[in-house]
Amino acid sequence: MGDSSKEELVQLLKRFGAYLTVKLSNLFSISFRQLNSRSFGALAGLAIAIVFTWRLLRTPPRHQRRQPKRHAPAPSTSGINTHSDVTLVAPDSSSESSRAQNVIDEFFQPVKPTLGQIVRQKLSEGRKVTCRLLGVILEESSPEELQKQATVRSSVLEVLLEITKFCDLYLMERILDDESGEKVLLALENAGVFTSGGLVKDKVLFCSTENGRTSFVRQLEPDWHIDTNPEIIFQLARFIKYQLHITPNRPERTASNVFSSPTLEQFFGLPDQN
Repeated sequence: MGDSSKEELVQLLKRFGAYLTVKLSNLFSISFRQLNSRSFGALAGLAIAIVFTWRLLRTPPRHQRRQPKRHAPAPSTSGINTHSDVTLVAPDSSSESSRAQNVIDEFFQPVKPTLGQIVRQKLSEGRKVTCRLLGVILEESSPEELQKQATVRSSVLEVLLEITKFCDLYLMERILDDESGEKVLLALENAGVFTSGGLVKDKVLFCSTENGRTSFVRQLEPDWHIDTNPEIIFQLARFIKYQLHITPNRPERTASNVFSSPTLEQFFGLPDQN
């Protein structure tokens, strides 16, 4: 029984080592230019785990003899001493295999990436982003509505703040009067957008025409531009590396560097809470 349990444990560890080998080979297939400190840390962890497994497989099993338990002789009324039976404790092979399997399952439990990691991956490590306000960051969808009020979409805040941590972000919009711009700045401030340190009021730009927003984008030369206007997306496709078209529909892809999504947060895998 004991040899059988040890053999099962050895086979389990061999499968564990084979899995690590496959994982390591997949990691080496990634371009070294895309490896960051987290990737090197993962490689180092896998290497340590492989060495640990290899040493376990090389270590010869130690046969330890268990001392039999002896019960004290029961008193005999006849005056003759009787020897108690010798009790041997057999190892529980099922519990050993179960514990080993639990350790391996816990080690290989998939780790959910953080929102920051998803943002960096989705933006292809782009470091400068320009984004329209209406229909993307704000609930309002027209300059006329901004004359009455400006409301930041609560569901986009988490993604927006994460972008400001990693990217140089510029927000821009066409307005009809200065009061509309003041309402926008106040709404962003109340939502806590300026408190994270990644975005300042000077990076919120206003213009009086749609062509003015196009001009802003071309001057800033971002890695990504986010907009709702298909005409601006089309005009900038030749000049901007990547673009994200926010639209409730699924338009035909006009260029290989243009992506589409119903909302900004859904592009990064978050549900639309509105």
